[in-house]
Amino acid sequence: MDEAVIRRSLGRTGLEITPIGFGAFKIGRNTGIKYDRAYDLPTEEEAARLLHRVLDLGINHIDTAPAYGVSEARIGRALAGRREEFILSTKVGETFESGRSRYDFSGDAVTASVRRSLERLGTDHLDVVLIHSDGRDVEIMEKSGACEALDRLKRSGDVRAVGLSGKTEAGFDRAMAWADVLMVEYHSDDTRMAGVIARAHEAGVGVLIKKGLASGKLGAADALSFLLADGGVDSVTLGSLNLDHLRSNLNEAQRVRGVKRG
Repeated sequence: MDEAVIRRSLGRTGLEITPIGFGAFKIGRNTGIKYDRAYDLPTEEEAARLLHRVLDLGINHIDTAPAYGVSEARIGRALAGRREEFILSTKVGETFESGRSRYDFSGDAVTASVRRSLERLGTDHLDVVLIHSDGRDVEIMEKSGACEALDRLKRSGDVRAVGLSGKTEAGFDRAMAWADVLMVEYHSDDTRMAGVIARAHEAGVGVLIKKGLASGKLGAADALSFLLADGGVDSVTLGSLNLDHLRSNLNEAQRVRGVKRG
């Protein structure tokens, strides 16, 4: 791992995270996507090679989910020997089967989901687990039992930090009472969550950005300059399968965060 890559605290979790992370959706799923352009799913060997190169670049966050097809299993097979080199985040509540998403946020389902993720990822702990909301953020937190299940998993040591990958301002504000981390959709064309990010940062809650390039609609350099100049943003999760793009994005992130790379 390249020690020259700057890291910053992910809220109060005690985790130190690089300015960009790798979103592992595209190594596991290419159906039911929201991207403008279709893409081929990489082979097992191609996915493994990409994952190793991501870590070799110095990127230390990999984000996945049960809804990302075979992503978790591929990460587990490829990186079992390098587990201590990176922050691993996954999610609960959504699965993707037979071409459609299914949601279950009950306490039992959340616990079972984490157990399956631990097995697929080949690890004895998960650094971050987020509720993979379908948009009913407040209802999920107040009625499903998901938060209570995540708290039990955190106390048992299976999970280090918990939080919400949500869709609504009300949901994020409600989550700040218990969450260690929020994953927020935010970019220069949609700044509605600017207040959420500022309030989370003030409260010591980590902020991860998803869809920071507006699903590929924005240029990476300008988008990252906008996002990482915001002191409330801890890291931006990017999902490119192109290693050169990831290297370029990391260089831009380093420039914005004030660290020059050789």
